[in-house]
Amino acid sequence: MTPTATVTLNEAQCDCYQEIANVAMGQAADRLARLLDVYVELPIPRVNLIEASDLHMALQEARNDEGLSAVCQGFIGSGIAGEALLIFNDTSVQDLAALLNYQGQRSPWTTEELLLDVSSLLTGACINGIGDQLGIHFNQGLPEIIGRSRNAAELLQSGPYPWHKTLAIEIHYSVEHMNIDCTLLLLFTEDSVPKLNKKIDFLLD
Repeated sequence: MTPTATVTLNEAQCDCYQEIANVAMGQAADRLARLLDVYVELPIPRVNLIEASDLHMALQEARNDEGLSAVCQGFIGSGIAGEALLIFNDTSVQDLAALLNYQGQRSPWTTEELLLDVSSLLTGACINGIGDQLGIHFNQGLPEIIGRSRNAAELLQSGPYPWHKTLAIEIHYSVEHMNIDCTLLLLFTEDSVPKLNKKIDFLLD
């Protein structure tokens, strides 16, 4: 693994990551908007190189509400690997179910099916969007629910994050005039960052 001290990110690279994430999140939002027949609002994505030990703080900044559910999905390609973590609050799940015509009392199974379906759509489109711009084909693992109706700290206890430092891209989606929002965290492994930076530097040149 590349030593932690060599993992850096300069301002130009950060701006380029942000622009790439912006394009990818737009593609994912378009798919969500078509599925739900709504307008999806998109703030500017946040890009940070953070210590893995600070990940819970980053997550709490993104989602300080209680009653969270999260789906994680690994991805790998061209020696670059990471985990996508999509977090919903419980209110969003209820409104998503209504928009997608999940009728009547939902069972835990149907709720998990809903979370996995939306996660596959958003995460898959976003990862593919980033990969297309960088010339990387990412193979994606199956999405997996790592927690239901928990707080941020409890969710992270379930995640396998063995690296010391991670490149975190935070993308927030919300639906206009509805109480639906979710946060997608793309977490690239520490040893992936130098390889990603090379591709970013190529684009900047």
